[in-house]
Amino acid sequence: MQNGTEPRKHTIAVLVENRFGVLSRVAGLFSARGYNIESLSVGETLDPTVSRMTLVVRGAEFVIEQVIKQLHKLIDVIKVTDLTEENHVERELVLMKVNAEPANRAEVLRTVDIFRAKVVDVTPTTFTLEATGDEQKIDAIVELLRPFGIQELVRTGKVAIARGSKARVRRSEEKLGKAKAADGALSQDPRIVGFAD
Repeated sequence: MQNGTEPRKHTIAVLVENRFGVLSRVAGLFSARGYNIESLSVGETLDPTVSRMTLVVRGAEFVIEQVIKQLHKLIDVIKVTDLTEENHVERELVLMKVNAEPANRAEVLRTVDIFRAKVVDVTPTTFTLEATGDEQKIDAIVELLRPFGIQELVRTGKVAIARGSKARVRRSEEKLGKAKAADGALSQDPRIVGFAD
């Protein structure tokens, strides 16, 4: 049972101004407390001046809450959402170069089909595979293909988006004390339009 002091994995979405130096300031808040960012993905939103980061961090509840409050204070940060307790969808992408000797090719392709992965490149001795899914699915396909020999592997890190309406996000901000000041500002802020989180 969680009591707020035991470390656990958090998935945090951060909307930021798309400027240089923002990533280091956000990452610095976590590293200053000795927390390793397990995965990080960053990309533009519908508005190219705004980026969205998805961070996965393992830490105690109360410390993560403090870090989130401090993230809100950064001038380049527009919105922070801890998706851990929210109903959300998450995906990760992996590319792997797997040994595909003639004796093993059929078995590798059967595994690819089972996980709805794709072969994106072929050589006489290797397949390069692409798979997407949640963390458990990616871990499972990696473990099944490991015996054939994985020469190289790259994972994107998790991306996540909340299910449902934006009302849930506003409730999270109320919890952090931003609601009354931000509510009006958010509804009038054109940058927020189209962010379906």
